Amino acid sequence: MTARIGAGPLRRLVVLRHAKSAWPDGVADHERPLAPRGRRDAPVAGRRLAEADCLPDLALCSTAARARGTWELASAEWGTPPPVRHDPRLYAADVPELLEVVREVSSEVETLLLVGHNPGLEDLVLELAGDGLDETLDEVRTKFPTSAIAVLAWHGTTWRALAPGMALLTDVIVARGKKK
Repeated sequence: MTARIGAGPLRRLVVLRHAKSAWPDGVADHERPLAPRGRRDAPVAGRRLAEADCLPDLALCSTAARARGTWELASAEWGTPPPVRHDPRLYAADVPELLEVVREVSSEVETLLLVGHNPGLEDLVLELAGDGLDETLDEVRTKFPTSAIAVLAWHGTTWRALAPGMALLTDVIVARGKKK
């Protein structure tokens, strides 16, 4: 499928899978914290977003502890983080649920960051990416690991207009920090 060229400003949807989480005994899935590797990788994700000039105008973040922790550590790498909305609908969301949340975003937002979970995020990227470098799409199809970032670009007047196959997958980045 080929991405459709639409009218309107260039919009970017930046998708960030939460950093590596821990699995402590007796802790509910929603409350699982970041693992040590996740605490190393999340700030790297923030730096990589800044280096790629992909800082958002707004962030939508799952309410799960690991997603909130990823957001806090990543956004701390920027001078002034953008507004963030923690939305419980992003936890364990599938593509239709994710699109519903994204389509509610104001048309004033040109770059939107979505922080959440797999398999929903990986499925969303593949659903929206009508085009992209074959190796980039293959990378997402093979594995969209923790701390992975996908950048989708499209032209549109509103977020409500975003539809499957409409975006161009421009970049995939996997942020990894070094052990100390």
